This record gives sequence, structure tokens and C-alpha cells, in this order.
Amino acid sequence: MGWFSRRGGRTGAGRAVRSDGPRMQIDRKAVEQHLRSFVDSHLGVEAYVEPATSVTTTTIVLIAWDGEWTRRAVGSPKEGFEVSQRLGIPVYDVNQTGYPNRMREWNKRRRQGDA
Repeated sequence: MGWFSRRGGRTGAGRAVRSDGPRMQIDRKAVEQHLRSFVDSHLGVEAYVEPATSVTTTTIVLIAWDGEWTRRAVGSPKEGFEVSQRLGIPVYDVNQTGYPNRMREWNKRRRQGDA
């Protein structure tokens, strides 16, 4: 067995595909189903599209009126905006707007055990 075979540095037969990272495979149907469920069970939901990084693909964060949130990978900004439109909710580019304070407040309450 060669060095690259052990380290996974080369692609080849038998090498597992990563389930995370910028080139991850996304089950778009499952993602949209999860997001739809969140929208249907929360009030005042807005979407925030997050850019891809060196370790993650583009993601979308849904934030409810009380600050509760969920995040899922969507693959590209275009897909993030499209899924938000299909869900019928407002959508923002997080680089332009930032996150709403209610999200930070919900996180703080959750850490303190109040959420």
C-alpha cells in the first residue's frame, strides 16, 4: 500500500467520497423538505444565504421571529435564493445584511437553558 492510498490524497477506487466540504453531495429534496417543515412550524421565517468557504459549501439559514434557526447546505447562492422563493419567504444575502439580533439572543438564551 502506497503513501497516498493510506492518506487518501489521491482519488481512486475504494476511496470514500467526503460527506462535507465545499464539494459535498447534497440531497436537495431532503434539504427542501427540512426547510419546508421549519417554515411550516415557525412564524416570521426569513432566509439568509451564506457564502461558501474553503471548508463548507453555500448554506442557507432560516431564522424565525423568535430567533430559532436552522442551517442547511444548498450548493450555490442561486440555489439558496431559489429555494427561498419556492418556500415563499424573504431572502437576504448575509454578506449584505448580517444576521438579525434575534438569532444571537436566541443562541444566548439556549446556552443559558432558557430557550
